[in-house]
Amino acid sequence: MNEAAMNEAELIDHARKFAAVRDVVMTHSQYAEAELDPDALLQEELGIDSIMLAAIVADLQKVFQGAERVSADQFDTLGALIQGFARFALEPAATFRSAPAEAAQTECAAQAGEQSEQGEQREQRGQEDARLTMRDFIGGGESDLFAKARRFSRFLQEREAHGEFWYGMASNGLCTNRARIFDKYEGREREFLLFASNNYLGLANDPRVIEAMTAAVREYGATNTGSRLIGGTTRLHLALEQRLARFKGREDCIVFPSGYSANLGTISALLGANDLVITDVYNHMSIQDGCKLSGAAKKIYAHNDMASLEDVLRRADGKPGGRLIVADGVFSMHGDVVDLPGLTRLARKYGAKVLIDDAHSTGVLGATGSGTTEHFGMKGAADLEVGTMSKALGGQGGFVAGDQEVIDYLRFYANAYVFAATIPAAVAAGLIASLDILEAEPQRLQRLWDNIRYLKSTLEGCGFDTEQSASAIIPIVIGDEGRAMAMGRSVRRRGLFCQTVVFPGVAVGDARLRISVLASHTREDLDEALRILVEAAHENRLLAQ
Repeated sequence: MNEAAMNEAELIDHARKFAAVRDVVMTHSQYAEAELDPDALLQEELGIDSIMLAAIVADLQKVFQGAERVSADQFDTLGALIQGFARFALEPAATFRSAPAEAAQTECAAQAGEQSEQGEQREQRGQEDARLTMRDFIGGGESDLFAKARRFSRFLQEREAHGEFWYGMASNGLCTNRARIFDKYEGREREFLLFASNNYLGLANDPRVIEAMTAAVREYGATNTGSRLIGGTTRLHLALEQRLARFKGREDCIVFPSGYSANLGTISALLGANDLVITDVYNHMSIQDGCKLSGAAKKIYAHNDMASLEDVLRRADGKPGGRLIVADGVFSMHGDVVDLPGLTRLARKYGAKVLIDDAHSTGVLGATGSGTTEHFGMKGAADLEVGTMSKALGGQGGFVAGDQEVIDYLRFYANAYVFAATIPAAVAAGLIASLDILEAEPQRLQRLWDNIRYLKSTLEGCGFDTEQSASAIIPIVIGDEGRAMAMGRSVRRRGLFCQTVVFPGVAVGDARLRISVLASHTREDLDEALRILVEAAHENRLLAQ
């Protein structure tokens, strides 16, 4: 073959590979072909977050031979993704939406038995790969929809056999600073020092809250049997919404069945296909799913990075449609606080609206515990404030507070509110009691912050990496998933119950322990936790002796 023919063949091969990558990206992102600029940043410009990218890479590994070990972490642009897979050969059966005519003439269809054999070989290699994480079971593309479930089942059994997956263990009785939990690895119920609860102020166990709920059950029954618009509203629901609006300093408030559905319903109701939603890369999954459901174009900015946010806003400036910036008030796996002053300044500059999710801020941040805007002395600065009542407020459900006309709109257009049964009246009664106690007993918030400052400063003094935590969530960053799992197993064995966070809670390579501090923790509890964490870290060679 002469040089010209070789160059032509190489060009055709490159075009086929480009088409393969492009088609997989289009399938997952719903972008049109013309919108896929090879120089575009995957996260900041195309809005392809780490979970979507993992699914894209997983599908590409089925299209390109020998690409099983390619990591999603190494790609930041579409061009880098294309180049990363261009060094591999395409599977013989790979087809594309618009492959070059010359390439189409050379494609051959693999036999079904050959495809099955290749799939079994890849499955076997994956089973033997000690570096597998939960990311490796997203997507799939197999004709058998449950094939990934079978592979995950083997992965789960292996992790459980090593004592590493101890999620979902059942507690018995009240969970305060300590909890009785059935340890399935030891086959017995044990008392653990509890650092995995979101009951930050102890309100879930307060006798006055329990009594308010008990009385309401007798009056209203166990639950409601309709949505809020059709038979599901009681006077307690209206009273709770009024109390929450006053607590947040807003005109009105709407209560959803959960904090997850509050984000899902609000974002999808306000945004449409012609709009743009701009979201922090570390935002909670309920925000990410709300963005997907809305059908709006999504852009992701680097975590709490105002330069990155402004770059996204600048690129979108002048284009039609509305813009919504969404961010957690406290980031749930990192514990740091949103840069609200910087974010709202940019929102005003570029004509965007702001939604702040105060799930882990309500009852924790601010002089009275009302959340992120109070923390910064900027009450009302966010256009919408979302929250959950299952954490510091000690109940169940979610809410959105804002201007009355916007809240009225959500009552009729947020499907997660309109078409879902609401929280029981008894839960609403308990939440009203919780708000009464929170306002009457500010010492709870003071005690919580005394505990937070003591534990965080001491952990850092011992050499642990707690990142920029400034809330009741204190991470201990480890990085490698296997080492994080081993650390979690060590602290559990010593009687400390906290969360081991891996993908999809955080990106692969960013695994950590997540410590939740409570007002009910005593100084003895904190010192015991410190001792356990240091001993476990030495055992796993995470701290210098």
